[in-house]
Amino acid sequence: MSWRSESIWIEFITGSRKTSNFCWAFILFLGSLGFLLVGTSSYLGRNFISLFASQSQQIIFFPQGIVMSFYGIAGLFISCYLWCTILWNVGSGYDLFDQKEGTVRIFRWGFPGKSRRIFLRFLMKDIQSIRIEVKEGVSARRVLYMEIRGQGAIPLIRTDENFTTREIEQKAAELAYFLRVPIEVF
Repeated sequence: MSWRSESIWIEFITGSRKTSNFCWAFILFLGSLGFLLVGTSSYLGRNFISLFASQSQQIIFFPQGIVMSFYGIAGLFISCYLWCTILWNVGSGYDLFDQKEGTVRIFRWGFPGKSRRIFLRFLMKDIQSIRIEVKEGVSARRVLYMEIRGQGAIPLIRTDENFTTREIEQKAAELAYFLRVPIEVF
């Protein structure tokens, strides 16, 4: 999502509060809870999951129950991590391009701590180019970078946003035209 006028362009970045992250965190939580229940059932010799009555009777605690419990605990930790990144909305923020002031501001939310707020500020005259990196294949990668003199390349669009090559090219062309810089393709 973006907002644009003649001299200001604001690009809002979604971050970790995406539908796919909610789905994965929920599925991982339920799956790991199931593994932990089966492991606990095998340890106590009781059936906590009546839906799978015949299967849980056959699982003995050593070694299957221990492994199931380990996977359940590990899954709960990973699920907790995912829920925390969703709660903190890690990676969200905005890119602000202001032609009147001649500045570019990039803001992102990080993990809690000293550097929770990530804020970068550059002069527009230091922008060398807009760079597109496209790698097709099994693990396709399409990234849009802003090349800053003395700073290197700063990614503007994340790789997991699943833009098509045409959409990346169009966004790069619009941004390069707005900033009056060339486009490089890698």
